[in-house]
Amino acid sequence: MTKLLYLTDCYLKEFDAKVISSQKNLVELDQTAFYPLGGGQPNDKGKIIADNQEFQVVNVFKQEGKVFHQLDKDGIKEGTLVHCIIDWERRYKLMRMHTAAHVISEVINRETNALITGNQLDVEKSRIDFNLESFDRRKIEECIEKANEIIRKDLPVKIYFLKREEAMKIPKITKLANVLPPTLPELRIVEIVGFDLQADGGTHVKSLSEIGEIVLEDMVNKGKNNRRIYYSLKP
Repeated sequence: MTKLLYLTDCYLKEFDAKVISSQKNLVELDQTAFYPLGGGQPNDKGKIIADNQEFQVVNVFKQEGKVFHQLDKDGIKEGTLVHCIIDWERRYKLMRMHTAAHVISEVINRETNALITGNQLDVEKSRIDFNLESFDRRKIEECIEKANEIIRKDLPVKIYFLKREEAMKIPKITKLANVLPPTLPELRIVEIVGFDLQADGGTHVKSLSEIGEIVLEDMVNKGKNNRRIYYSLKP
């Protein structure tokens, strides 16, 4: 079982690991800080250095409970000790986007009671879908401004684990429509102190000022009770 280092330290840029399985250009490590594709967040990229050779990490994904790192070429054998480096510029953009998504979703939930029906983060522009009956552009613009007001307060962001029974007592522990947190004995909690609590497995910044400013890029009607907003971030 791979130890997931990013769950407790989102700022870890480099780490050492041991290859526990290797199948052509797919390697499994005993521990990793590379985030695997999931939850609307893209996988990390970067490189793995082994035996003085450099391998580019082009994809990271989970399969049957295992985390696989897809490399640009074969050549790393099982048992090899490796040094891994995250593409930090890309990761940090995704961290900012992800925490911004939490701020946006909490504000919109407070203002409209809408829940998330889908989302996709990216480094330049991200989207969130909500189960809104109608689309009032002025209302959404006001929500984005309120989100930016929250960001300017520079609230700290804490990550910790709670026993599932305790976590499920928290109102609105997830902002996802018709989706419950995974059936794990412990849930990972991302808390924007004094503002929001969500069960979440992604990577986040430590304080809201790191997000920058949220910019509303577009609004799209995706069908009955499904409205999509696109947003970007200014430094």
